Amino acid sequence: MAMFIRVDLDPALQGDAALCKALVEACPVDIFKSPAEGQVVTVEENLDECTLCDLCLQAAPGKVTVVKLYREP
Repeated sequence: MAMFIRVDLDPALQGDAALCKALVEACPVDIFKSPAEGQVVTVEENLDECTLCDLCLQAAPGKVTVVKLYREP
C-alpha cells in the first residue's frame, strides 16, 4: 500500500480509450497501466515513486485526483 499518496480515478474515465492511453503515456514513473483498451488502473507498487509533477492531471483534467496522505508543514 502506498505511504505518501493515493490516486483516485473518475469512473467516467473508463471507456475513453484515447484519454486512458494519454494518462498511461503521461506518467514518467509508470503509475498507470492499461489492462485493456479503454481501461486504466493504478499500479500500487509505483505510487510512492510519484514526483507530484501533475502530468496526469494535465492529461486527464478533472478525471484524476492525487490525494496526499501526509501533512505538509
